[in-house]
Amino acid sequence: MTEIDYEAEYNNRRRVPEHTEIVARWLRESERVRASLSSELGVAYGSKPRQCYDVFKPTSGDDSSGPLIVYIHGGYWQRGDRTEYSFVAETLVRMGAIVVLPSYTLCPEGSVAEIIEEMRQFLRALWERMQRRPVVVGHSAGGHLAAAMLATRWSDYGAPADLVRAAYAISGVFELEPLIPTSLNEALQLTPETARAASPIFWPPPPADRFLVAAVGGAESQEFLRQSLDIAATWSAAGVKAECVVVPNANHFTIVDELARPESAMVQRVLQLAQF
Repeated sequence: MTEIDYEAEYNNRRRVPEHTEIVARWLRESERVRASLSSELGVAYGSKPRQCYDVFKPTSGDDSSGPLIVYIHGGYWQRGDRTEYSFVAETLVRMGAIVVLPSYTLCPEGSVAEIIEEMRQFLRALWERMQRRPVVVGHSAGGHLAAAMLATRWSDYGAPADLVRAAYAISGVFELEPLIPTSLNEALQLTPETARAASPIFWPPPPADRFLVAAVGGAESQEFLRQSLDIAATWSAAGVKAECVVVPNANHFTIVDELARPESAMVQRVLQLAQF
């Protein structure tokens, strides 16, 4: 049996050398979107510096109209910020949605477990403000966090038990132990015990009436394909309405561009999930 090279499988910056150009384009587009869309920026959901979120909404809308979509950014829990991904809001807002992007404390300042708790804190704060249930979308580490939010027992956090009814996890990592032998773990500082505890695939699955889409690029590594297939299969077996979608020819970075294309199946499915 061939030993898996986890560094090669999970180090997406190394796998996609052109990621610098892709990210630079995202930054330009995000700056334009932040200057053009109706927005409320830097809303605090906690006392720490990165515990803030941005709201983008149709010009004529308010907090009570249109589908509510949360987008959680990636970066292996150690890089990135909501401001770098504002571009994902444009198409969804043009189609009538309210889009909310949170930031969170990065590793190693915080642990993955603490980031999970921050996202729970954020979603409870959003519920207290809007009294509405969002579909939670996330990419990479954000995909992990989206799945974690779907599997959260929200009644333990002073929120409706069905606060998160649907999640769309893009290129997510749902089993964290394979990251331990990689360079990514220098910041994550995962152990076998903390990795398993932070892995949604090992948690009690969400209730059977919940929806999960695990999307992954066809040009991604075998491990990323496996991770999405495994979470969909595991939760489907428990009765969750879970599915894995492979986006042809997309790599770990270009798959996010699907959220910027009005005609993409991803955009249509996210808007559909926001109706539940």
